[in-house]
Amino acid sequence: PEEAEPEAGAAGGRWRCGRCAAAAALRWCITGALCASFLGLGMSIAVLGPTFPNLAANVGKNVSDMYYIFVGRSLGFLGGSVVGGVLFDCMNATLLLALSMLGTTAGLYVIPWCKESLLLTILMSVIGGSMGILDTGANVLILNTWGSESGPHLQALHFSFAAGAFLAPILAKMAMGASESEELAGAEKTNQSVLKSVPTASAASTTPAPKDNHDGDFLWSYIIIGTYILFTSIFLFALYSKSSSTRDKSKATAQKGTLAKYHWPLVGLLFVFFLFYVGAEVTYGSYVFTYAMAFAEMTEGEAAALNSVFWGAFAMCRGAAIFGAAFLSPATMIVISLVCSAASSSALAFLAHYRALLWMGTAMYGASMATVFPSGISWIEQYTVVEGKTASTFVVGGALGEMCIPAVVGYLQGRFHHFPVVTYAAFVTSIMTVLIFPVMCKLANAPQENDLKEVSDSETRKALLTNLRLTEDEEDEENVREWNDADFEIIEMNDKLKNSLTDTSHRIPGDSPAEVSLRPHLEDVLGDPPVLAGGSPGRQNGNVDWEKSE
Repeated sequence: PEEAEPEAGAAGGRWRCGRCAAAAALRWCITGALCASFLGLGMSIAVLGPTFPNLAANVGKNVSDMYYIFVGRSLGFLGGSVVGGVLFDCMNATLLLALSMLGTTAGLYVIPWCKESLLLTILMSVIGGSMGILDTGANVLILNTWGSESGPHLQALHFSFAAGAFLAPILAKMAMGASESEELAGAEKTNQSVLKSVPTASAASTTPAPKDNHDGDFLWSYIIIGTYILFTSIFLFALYSKSSSTRDKSKATAQKGTLAKYHWPLVGLLFVFFLFYVGAEVTYGSYVFTYAMAFAEMTEGEAAALNSVFWGAFAMCRGAAIFGAAFLSPATMIVISLVCSAASSSALAFLAHYRALLWMGTAMYGASMATVFPSGISWIEQYTVVEGKTASTFVVGGALGEMCIPAVVGYLQGRFHHFPVVTYAAFVTSIMTVLIFPVMCKLANAPQENDLKEVSDSETRKALLTNLRLTEDEEDEENVREWNDADFEIIEMNDKLKNSLTDTSHRIPGDSPAEVSLRPHLEDVLGDPPVLAGGSPGRQNGNVDWEKSE
């Protein structure tokens, strides 16, 4: 038995180490699956741009009349964010993400064969809803998986989205196998054929698609992206079979006691913060090409290069933020981003007539926009609980900013043709974010009621201890005072007794036996103060000796 005990302990240690290694591997698998999902999310959103003329030709519509599919996708994204926030608090997060990716796959497979504009809008809404669920749930699942260490992983998650948005146009061009000039010529022929047709619904639906619109080619781009998302969905289903929902629920219940004092006002301010931030990002990225040609008098190639500089700096800074988040706190990264955003937007608004400042300001503005969203999620997680409803709130804020601010800027730019509304909008939104963030920090650092109670209790205990020390000091001083008074009484009694005995000895002439017997007794009395403290015993002994000597 004595030899079996160390073996059992070693076996238990190996079992615990194996269990910890399996948990760590599961966390990394979940993170990898979420990053792969966001890569597919970026590709599925960005693929619409280069294939937009083909979709318009597919349904027999003019490109300028296809704006409603963007509205449908945005509304679906908003609905998916709200519904996803509720569902994430009720069911397993991995399962819900797998189902949403499956819905995205189905929509991407059906879109190339869609011949009706209404059906295309519905499909775009379904894909938008799946994207909203994924955007809300992936952020929450990263926070639940890594906790306080989620900063670099959130940056990697959103970098994957930027990488997907960068790869989608390249993939679409490779799938279509056509040059940009051929695509533009096909789009113009499509628009001319639609404009020449009778403007009725039946005529629009029966308008034949042009033969050079590369239907079979653009079809493959959707199939490739849909197949990639399908494999990602299967991997998420496999992770769901390995992970348990009880672990996530236990974590959520363990964190419910850490709500900030001003939880919902803080979430509301983050909602407004993300509304301005995402709106500014999408607005400048969408209108910088037009601004460069209309106000900076650039050529088409230079304007496209300026647009690429913005998104390239955006993607590169998101990639660098993966490593920066391991050393810098979320608040520090947000402050750096806001300062750079305010400086670059000021240069764009007031000094853009200098060509060098326009290029530098655009690059700096894109870099400053890269880390705000993931850093904001990491920041608020330090002060309060981020559950499904909370995450859906600020994701909806970002989606509303993406919808509303570009529309408002486009409307104002149409009204004021000679005024660069885009750059001034970037400046105003950056100032708003700079003003909102300190208020958020003030609310986040407000002491909770429990903290105030603990402080008051500690102060009460400190006051009681201080009073107790004062009481003990007063008692000690009183005791010292009593002992001093007793000492003075003893000294006075000793002096009186010595004087009385000395006077008596002077009255006896010569060296009598009384004097001889008196001196020893006098020395004994003077050398024993405690006996004299009582008063009478020493005096009685002296009298007795005196009588005996007589």
